[in-house]
Amino acid sequence: MPILLEDDLNVRLPAMARVRQLFDKEEIEDLEAGVRAALSAPDIAGLIRAGQKVAVAVGSRGISRLEEIVRTVVECLKERGAQPFVIAAMGSHGGGTAEGQREVLAGYGITEARVGAPVVCDMDTVLIGRTGGGVEVFTDRVALEEADMTVLINRVKPHTDFNGPVESGLCKMAAIGLGNHHGCVTMHRAGFDAFHALIPEAAALVFEKSTIGFGLAIVENAADRTAYVEAIPAARILAEEPRIFADAERRMARLFIPEIDVLIVEKIGKNISGAGIDPNIVGRFGPKAEKPGIPKSALMVILDLTEETHGNALGVGFADITTKAVLEKMDFESTYANAIASGNLVCAALPPAMADEKEAIAAAVKFWGGEPASCRIVRIKNTLEVEEILVSENLLPFIRKNPERFTLL
Repeated sequence: MPILLEDDLNVRLPAMARVRQLFDKEEIEDLEAGVRAALSAPDIAGLIRAGQKVAVAVGSRGISRLEEIVRTVVECLKERGAQPFVIAAMGSHGGGTAEGQREVLAGYGITEARVGAPVVCDMDTVLIGRTGGGVEVFTDRVALEEADMTVLINRVKPHTDFNGPVESGLCKMAAIGLGNHHGCVTMHRAGFDAFHALIPEAAALVFEKSTIGFGLAIVENAADRTAYVEAIPAARILAEEPRIFADAERRMARLFIPEIDVLIVEKIGKNISGAGIDPNIVGRFGPKAEKPGIPKSALMVILDLTEETHGNALGVGFADITTKAVLEKMDFESTYANAIASGNLVCAALPPAMADEKEAIAAAVKFWGGEPASCRIVRIKNTLEVEEILVSENLLPFIRKNPERFTLL
């Protein structure tokens, strides 16, 4: 990351210092052994019987070493005489089509050749009930009608668009992921504001009326590596997942600087976050903006898009200033389609686009309005990589007062 001292708008910026944020990086030493131990617990092993047809539900998020986890679960099931097969449990991702979801799974290494079990993608669903508010709850037909038991595999983590006792994880996979495209769209009509209560209620219906036997919860550390896995019988997921979610939230990467005047984000993209930029890191918008522990930033500058986002610039609307490079790379059709599907047009709105990054940063500092030398600036690569950051020198007293959080590089 270049260190910027001056710009073309005659605004002298404060010098920048390189800082490492210190995170909990506990990581499971032997992942296969950890998965096997989780599935060997008496309350889990007792659910697996010889001859069972077991649907192993896998989603669409980039989980660390997902292929190894799925393969080990399949091996454990086979060793106990079960007949496992993989099903897609990703709602409307992959274009909401069977072939699209098969391609998503293959992209993560989830194929029959690599995990040792057939991969079945079928968009058919069955209505299994309604919530107290009348929201219809659907689940995967294959899991319900062709499997003797279903196993959920998912990472437990904060969601980008709502706050609740559980967010992304086993309950959400049960309530939305297994609902395939139709069930996902039905749930989303209720709006993210309802999800904190809707997801547990819908998940409770699925646990009661479907074939789910247990879930394997995956918790990752701040470096997106597996911290641990835990298997939970379906009957206890609603009670146990809030504890795991709180621990996952504690372990996640974050920005430890509470007040930022100008936050510079080098790149955004769908490979970084479903929202292009993770509000759990930057706050700024939606329900995460006022959540404790998430920094307050007066202005945000977005400089570029990742190559992997293929022009989808979802999230650019959360910036106050961007660059012409973003507009030149932006695929308007895919960005707007994504914004409409998510129910949030603001995330695709276009902020002022400056000629280059120097002008964008200078414009933000000038718009901030104070003495440039006192502007508290933080620069990050993206919202996945926040271990090494740049901070303006006026933040160094705060950095030095918190040696448990930071180290100067």
